[in-house]
Amino acid sequence: MDNRFTDIIQLIKQSRTNAIKAVNAELINLYWNIGEHISKKIEQSEWGDSVVTELANFIQTQEPEIKGFSDKNIWRMKQFYENYKDFPKLSTLLREISWSHNLAIFSRCKTVEEREFYLKLSKQENYSFRELERQISASLFERTMIGNSKLSTALRESNHDLTNTFKDRYVFEFLNLPEPHSESDLQRGLVRQMKNFILELGKDFLFIGEEYKLQVGNSDFYIDLLFYHRGIQCLVAFELKADKFKPDHLGQLNFYLEALDRDVRKPNENPSIGVLLCKDKDSEVVEYALSRSLSPTMVSEYKTQLPDKKLLQQKLHELFDNETDEK
Repeated sequence: MDNRFTDIIQLIKQSRTNAIKAVNAELINLYWNIGEHISKKIEQSEWGDSVVTELANFIQTQEPEIKGFSDKNIWRMKQFYENYKDFPKLSTLLREISWSHNLAIFSRCKTVEEREFYLKLSKQENYSFRELERQISASLFERTMIGNSKLSTALRESNHDLTNTFKDRYVFEFLNLPEPHSESDLQRGLVRQMKNFILELGKDFLFIGEEYKLQVGNSDFYIDLLFYHRGIQCLVAFELKADKFKPDHLGQLNFYLEALDRDVRKPNENPSIGVLLCKDKDSEVVEYALSRSLSPTMVSEYKTQLPDKKLLQQKLHELFDNETDEK
């Protein structure tokens, strides 16, 4: 490697990081200002609660290319402002982490002390969103307070890529750029190949989205592939797992189906279906997730029109073999 130009590479990387941080701070400012505006209008009885849905519809109608302003996310902006308006000392920290990080902290943490702890930790450690979620789930705040101890040396010495910390979907939506993918290259390639295969199975499958975002409360979830099936008139969610089958995978998929039926499915459509595809080095597992409210007749009709399990298992095997051969 030519070492003469490494300093230039570092300058480029640092400049890119600074640019992303600046955009992120501006996005947080925007969400704060929108939340403040709505909160004050409702508090002064100038607007009713229904205004959030009206505003979301207005933005979608007037500026359809602008993303990130669903009614759920606008409500989050209002909650964001109301959670922190009385704590100005946290203002700078809020703008130094991504919106997804902020959502995880203010929705999952119960006290201002806990929120401040994770805000500082996210900034200090350059946590990715998933790392932050893991630490909150592991009750790091409680364990640190109970032990009256500082963060471990190993944790403080960790060196995460700051750019990855700010690869937040909301930043990309704000700039009207293609969304980044959080999966590994292998997973992403497999998902896209599976999408093409499903579309080749017949004209009944209509593609809706890859990494389809669901908003549940203050959390975001992403379905690998979402289709609509014309024959059985329902949404079909595909989840691809590059590991051994676990019952938790089906539980996650059923959770997605409940959210789809509640927030996405139209009144004239049938309950959504899930297809779980798991592949490890030894086996391929395909499982269907169906609503418990379905009658036996409807279940039978669903299964006759869905791709055969053996066919999907065979395709999974081929996809993984091809990816392995290319490595």
